[in-house]
Amino acid sequence: MLQPLKHLLTTFLALEPAKSAADAAQALHLATAVLLVEVMRADREHSAEEHQAVIKALGERFALPPDAMDDLIALAQDTARTANDFHAFTSQVNERFTHPQKIELVESLWHVAYADAHLDAHENHVISKVAGLLHVTHGEYIAAKMRAKAAALPSV
Repeated sequence: MLQPLKHLLTTFLALEPAKSAADAAQALHLATAVLLVEVMRADREHSAEEHQAVIKALGERFALPPDAMDDLIALAQDTARTANDFHAFTSQVNERFTHPQKIELVESLWHVAYADAHLDAHENHVISKVAGLLHVTHGEYIAAKMRAKAAALPSV
């Protein structure tokens, strides 16, 4: 299972075009996972709640078995550590996601940020930067933030 993901990473980082629909789908999975992991890594404290929020967000978008999900998150964490910017990842998302799906991804990024009940300035910065690269308007960005914040608050 890890070998196809390593091949994907090599192809993805070399900026070679995907050779098949499966490679393109895996590249999109990795790009999405890296963006979610970047929010988790932004505050330097990786909580179990944030990790679960990443798993939930990926599970809502992609039908992956648990072992493939674990491999994808591990690969995303390794990729995020060596990435210089978000462009390669947001380019994949821009090519394959509709605008509403991009807004949903931004909202998922906010869910990860709010998962540990603490919003760090670095998390805010990462999400703002990613939203801009995804061409999500400021109004859509704020609305996604408010929905995620409302979902994170305990019901009274």
